[in-house]
Amino acid sequence: MTSLRREPLAEQAAEALLARIRGGEWALGQKLPGETTLAPQLGVGRSTIREAIRQLAGRGVLASRQGSGVFVIALEPPEDWGDVLRRADIASVIEARVAVEVEASALAAERRTPAEMRAITRAAEQRRVRRSSIEEHVDADIAFHRSVVTAAHNPVLTELFDSFTPLSRQAMIAMLRLHSDYGSDDDQRVHDRIVDAIADRDTESAARLAREHLLTLKSGLL
Repeated sequence: MTSLRREPLAEQAAEALLARIRGGEWALGQKLPGETTLAPQLGVGRSTIREAIRQLAGRGVLASRQGSGVFVIALEPPEDWGDVLRRADIASVIEARVAVEVEASALAAERRTPAEMRAITRAAEQRRVRRSSIEEHVDADIAFHRSVVTAAHNPVLTELFDSFTPLSRQAMIAMLRLHSDYGSDDDQRVHDRIVDAIADRDTESAARLAREHLLTLKSGLL
């Protein structure tokens, strides 16, 4: 049974159904099971399933046919202009992060204190374990990157980072919802390598890894 929590249940149920469609559980043109079957599978009520189906119908994935049931009409939601614009906004935020965090990572490798190194390591571990929701994971990710920026001992970089944190948080949550995936082991390993570079006082590697990570995020939007 899929466990749903934190985000609105109908939205989570819609994403769970979409994941099963993407996974091939129901083929294009196939009829979905009824509400009485889907509801206990997802651990929600029938009204939540109805709302989830309405959401996916609105996204062009499902279609309700009166007297026949609900059918899969697309394996992926068609991209609309709203998604295109969100991607552009997210890309702008990532570019701003590159401007701040690449230099901050290099400076942190040069200037971090033992106490700051311990704080960076703790933040990386929190990022590893906090994956139960997109919001929680994004907050842990921001805390990690702020610990690096703080260790750069440059108050202007810290102020810049803090000034666009609310916008960055919103953009990162939107990006992860577009991808329907977050907190992978590969992603965590990239952050662990940044930690190692800072611990080794390897300024070039710290900057390079931070840049590569952020540019990979940006390219994933294209």
